[in-house]
Amino acid sequence: MFIEFLGADREVTGSCHFLSFGEKRILIDCGMEQGPDLYVNQEIPVNPAIIDYVFLTHAHIDHSGLLPLLYNHGFRGEIYATKATCELCNIMLKDSAHIQEFEAEWRNRKAKRAGAPEVTPLYDLNDAVGVLEHFHAMDYDTISEICEDLKVRFVDAGHLLGSASIELWVTEDDITKKIVFSGDIGNGNRPLIKNPKYIHEADYVVMESTYGNRNHDTPPDYAKLLAEVIKDTFERGGNLVIPAFAVGRTQEMLYHIRRIKTENLLPEYPQFDVYIDSPLAVEATNIFHKNVSECFSEEALALVEAGINPIRFDGLKVAVTSDESRMINFIEKPKVIISASGMCEAGRIRHHLKHNLWRADSTILFVGYQVEGTLGNTLLNGAKTVKLFGEEIDVKAKIVNLPGISGHADKDHLTEWIKAFGNTPKRVFIVHGEESTAVSFAEHVNEVTKISAVAPFSGDAYDLITNTCVAVGDRKKVEKKPAKTKSASNMVFDRLVAAGARLVAVIQKCKGMANKDLGKFADQINALCDKWDR
Repeated sequence: MFIEFLGADREVTGSCHFLSFGEKRILIDCGMEQGPDLYVNQEIPVNPAIIDYVFLTHAHIDHSGLLPLLYNHGFRGEIYATKATCELCNIMLKDSAHIQEFEAEWRNRKAKRAGAPEVTPLYDLNDAVGVLEHFHAMDYDTISEICEDLKVRFVDAGHLLGSASIELWVTEDDITKKIVFSGDIGNGNRPLIKNPKYIHEADYVVMESTYGNRNHDTPPDYAKLLAEVIKDTFERGGNLVIPAFAVGRTQEMLYHIRRIKTENLLPEYPQFDVYIDSPLAVEATNIFHKNVSECFSEEALALVEAGINPIRFDGLKVAVTSDESRMINFIEKPKVIISASGMCEAGRIRHHLKHNLWRADSTILFVGYQVEGTLGNTLLNGAKTVKLFGEEIDVKAKIVNLPGISGHADKDHLTEWIKAFGNTPKRVFIVHGEESTAVSFAEHVNEVTKISAVAPFSGDAYDLITNTCVAVGDRKKVEKKPAKTKSASNMVFDRLVAAGARLVAVIQKCKGMANKDLGKFADQINALCDKWDR
């Protein structure tokens, strides 16, 4: 029974953990890196075609975004997640594939002019659609037997609609261990979703540490703070541009703006318009409406029962098509624009930044975590110019970071979460945090709980029967050089190699079949080889 750490180890994004016991191979999350890598991540140590299950903590792309690539490389196992997570992934993974295809198309237009070779996307829509067929929805707080030696329960983590901490009971040679994966732990007192639930027993805990080195300020009245920012911007005659994650943060901003309007917190501009410019955010908002009873907080449920939609109001407009998106920037009236992505790395937000960063009368308001190396982080750190679509843009807009709005628990809340386990865990693995944060929080956990806590590197592996480290990652840091994009021919060849690896995995699963069927399969393979062996 082994666990190997693959992604978001001493880094914040790209969560992925590999668990093996008996003949079973499992992933917990399969996320995409967002922003620059610090360490070279260990590859999944087995052929994706022999992975049996994936358990998904929530739908954010840094936890789910490489599932289509896993499918592309031969995975055909089962994926388990909460109902809301399944619904959100249905739109988010397709959207991610669209971004991959769009960026490859854009690069290829440039490559053609420069005489450079074509590139292919990391994965495409077919891969996203294919992997979505393997999702299975799970209820909160229900223990489910996945197979003879594996049970699972999803517990509300309070981070995002459908987010969960995952409890796994794993048995090997009559020895059962309970491993808990925290996922991203919510900050509590969120305007729409429930607070995170505590778990009280585990043999091992894999725990996030995004804000493990600091505490959030005392929660302010966000609606009043936001009203002040809107008033200041409109008095200068500019636009308020909010880069926001399409799922979660956008809906929370709508909740606060609804309060501004219904409580008349901005009497000077009672009829101001708000534009959601993100097809993904529009679809995600509809999913929020479908998961009221299971996921909404008591406060939000009370509004619904009173006939009040918590995230709808007069003056709310949506832009779905590209033409609708472009027209927003031709409207002279000051307005609020909420657009994705939240870290400004892709999507329509970059167009709105291009139209507003150079304007001293506009404001760019950040309301979420900005990974180091992203455009959002660069702007927050005082950049005077940035490059967008090949053009240098002067940064003259007011850059504001609204304090306290975070989807992640801070140091004190994380401490309370891990203390709820008492002294039951044999070890706590601290992941999903910047290196200094993960290391310092591991030391903190060790001090306050007396439980052994470590911040593993990618590639570190532990025997969960003996509680010992059995493999050490290479600790190799990523060289600070521009990333090289694979050519189309190399990517297609890699796909062929992955198909071959999947064939080997299928062959291994055929052991014990009737000789007649094995012989027929062998003849088919040999015929295929004869066709292509030139």
